[in-house]
Amino acid sequence: MNTQLSLPKQTHEFLSQYLQAGDIVIDATCGNGWDTLFLSQQVYPHGLVYAIDIQTAAIEATQARLQLADVDTEVRYIQSGHEQLQTIIAPENLGKIKAIMFNLGYLPRGNKQIITQTNTTLLALNSALKMLLPSGYVTVLAYPGHLGGDTETVAVNKWALALDATVFKLTVVNSPQAHVYAPKLFIVQKLVAIG
Repeated sequence: MNTQLSLPKQTHEFLSQYLQAGDIVIDATCGNGWDTLFLSQQVYPHGLVYAIDIQTAAIEATQARLQLADVDTEVRYIQSGHEQLQTIIAPENLGKIKAIMFNLGYLPRGNKQIITQTNTTLLALNSALKMLLPSGYVTVLAYPGHLGGDTETVAVNKWALALDATVFKLTVVNSPQAHVYAPKLFIVQKLVAIG
């Protein structure tokens, strides 16, 4: 990976080597739509993107971004908390997801009081692992630099380090900014099918 790039761009660069037309992918925290746009461009023309966010403003911003980009990939917009992943994804797609992206924290230029919560994030991450194809990826961008973000980042780090290394491969990428509040990128690859 190019460590000079920002972590969101590193995430895109990494996944772009893996995703293909026709894949099914999820943006579990669609925010302003940058990851949804990236995913939709990667899986075009026959792929499917789920764009999920708890906030109406995020769903609307993502829809607007994709309209502006004139991307013709099928995108299903779902206003829900990411902890509901397993109940909101069509049952026929469970176990077929190639990549699930999480960008934690708050909606940029939105209400900074509405943030991802540690308990629901951990529920979502555990669900995400079950939904992946073998060889699929979960990426998590965590931001310790805002209120509540430090606790969530520590919890995600603990969760990631506790994963069974015979089933999952973990890569942790630190931000090029070397300070305690710098974001962290967690990349988890599912190596084998799990029950």
